[in-house]
Formats: sequence, C-alpha cells, structure tokens
Amino acid sequence: MAFDEIETWIFDLDNTLYPAECNLFKQIDTRMTAFIEEHLALPFDKARRLQKDYYAQYGTTMSGLMQEHNVKPDHFMDYVHDIDLSALPANEALAAGIKALPGAKHIFTNGSRQHAQNVTSKLGIAHLFDEIFDIADADYRPKPHLETYERFITHRGVDPKRAVMFEDLPENLQAPHALGMTTVLIASNAQWIEDEPAKKRPAAPGEDHAHVHHTTDDLAQFIHERIAPKGAPLSS
Repeated sequence: MAFDEIETWIFDLDNTLYPAECNLFKQIDTRMTAFIEEHLALPFDKARRLQKDYYAQYGTTMSGLMQEHNVKPDHFMDYVHDIDLSALPANEALAAGIKALPGAKHIFTNGSRQHAQNVTSKLGIAHLFDEIFDIADADYRPKPHLETYERFITHRGVDPKRAVMFEDLPENLQAPHALGMTTVLIASNAQWIEDEPAKKRPAAPGEDHAHVHHTTDDLAQFIHERIAPKGAPLSS
C-alpha cells in the first residue's frame, strides 16, 4: 500500500506516539485498579480481575464501569490519567516527520482529550495535529467498535480510502482495514502487563496480521524512510 494518495493521517495515542518502553501506560493501568479498589470498596485481587474482565468485555475498563456501576467518565479519566510524564522525552524526529506529512493529522484515542494534550505537549508535537477525537467524541463507545470509526469518519469528513491509521493494538486495526484505510501497526518488544488479555496487548515485531499493511517498531523512522517527502528535515 503506497502513501502517495493519503490525505488524512490518524494516530492512536498511547504506545503509538510514544514508545511502549516508557511504561507510561503501566501507570494508567495501576491507577485503574486503584480507582476500582476505592470506588467499589474491593480488595486488590478482585479489583484487578474486574478491571481486566471489563476491559475484555467492553473494550475499555471505563465502559464496563459506566454500564455496570454508573461511574462518571470524567471522574474516572481525571483519576487514571493523573500520572508522571517525566519518562516521556521530547521527540524531535517524530515532530519533524509528522510536520512533513501532507494533509490533515488527527489523534484518535480511547483516552481523554486532556490526556492527549498532556502527552503530545510533553513530546513536543501537540501543535502538529488538527484535531483530537477522544472517548467523549466517540460517545464513550471505544475502539475497536466499528461504529466508533464510522462516527469519526462522519464527524471529520474523512475519506477512508485516502486515510492511514497508526495503532499499537492489532485488534484496533481490523475496522480501519475493513473501511478501506491503510493500516500501520506499531510493534514493540516491551514486556506488557502480565495479566492483560492476550488480544489487547501491543504486537511484538515479526507478528503477521492479514489486516495490517505495514509494521514498524519505530514510528519516526518509518515516517521519514517510507512516507515523508525526500529531503524533509529530521528535526522540527
């Protein structure tokens, strides 16, 4: 799949725009368990199991808590995204690569808008995106539900056949592929959380998926070598 006709560039946030090796999402995962412990007055083991069960059943832990316990999403999001971003370095190469891409650039995340703004500001790339489509914009129906991608396409006026999606979870690229998007999987050798459902884990380099057109373990390098116009600067 070539990139010559692409006019819309769509990026997942966590473990995509920053490397999974930062272990940033591990902090979020830990705070999700703590939220359930506090909100539902459960011991750690039961809170942890409930968190993973809801993640597997509903797509996100938050969706399960909303449907089963009437948890307010803003309260949950503010709590779990209150994390230390010091492990997240500015990425000049990524900034330069995204800046060189012709067309509209979007973030499409199951997280909150504020979390996306915090992360991209720390990376030094916040100013490069036209819009953020977060879980609230999706009416709290997370990826990988097909309706959520269709909602994004409709609301943003995207032609899926001229769009590309970058994502670290193979499952979340099935719907974009079915809609006609070019798909790029961000793989990692980082050790993921031990009790994460298998199909929800980021892919390791070398994995093969029929609905994935391209795989890389370095997003910035992939953009510069495979997509960005020749001669584009390597720093923003």
